Amino acid sequence: MPKGRIPIDTEWRRFKEIDYVLEFVKSEIDKGHSAYIVAPLIEESETLDLKNVYEIHEIFEEYFSPEEVVLVHGRMKAEEKNEAMRSFEALEKPLLVSTTVIEVGINVPNATAIVIFNAERFGLSTLHQLRGVGRSSKKSYCILVSDPATENAKQRMDIMTSTTDGFVLSERDLEMRGPGDYFGVRQSGLPQFKVADITEDYRILEVAREEAVKVYENNNL
Repeated sequence: MPKGRIPIDTEWRRFKEIDYVLEFVKSEIDKGHSAYIVAPLIEESETLDLKNVYEIHEIFEEYFSPEEVVLVHGRMKAEEKNEAMRSFEALEKPLLVSTTVIEVGINVPNATAIVIFNAERFGLSTLHQLRGVGRSSKKSYCILVSDPATENAKQRMDIMTSTTDGFVLSERDLEMRGPGDYFGVRQSGLPQFKVADITEDYRILEVAREEAVKVYENNNL
């Protein structure tokens, strides 16, 4: 973590606690700060029961005002997105409702809070990257809004609220998803090693690799 940054506090809230979420965001806005609001979808889905960016935008416009909320998503024209981002970065509008298009390249030191709706739909690495909103010495917060339907999804929420260490999250992500095939097409799931377990035995696997490299190099001198 860069020098001077304060570790971000992460909370997990259910959808029934939306009033708490709105009040918390308001408390940050009242301090003169800005906030990101992240949605999992752009438009309503017939197959997924998820909040889309337009629904969430409407919720925040009703609670705050249209003059305080800006909308950004990947299907907007470039000039519309640029103008929306300009107004947010210039602190003209303190609330940015967006899809994960904000995940890369956004740097607004005044932003101290991020709310991620349907957080169970995102992987640990994406959630960890999204919650890195704190770009200054101000205290920052992340609220995960989720009603997880599976034990795996609940576990991800518990992990996110228990640590801000990216290395720990990577290990837990590896344990939960598996690395897939190194020489194949599977992108997740544990490889079928006959002896070792890649998550439990990775340190001895590292030692074995180092020894194998030494043997190879010695035999090729």
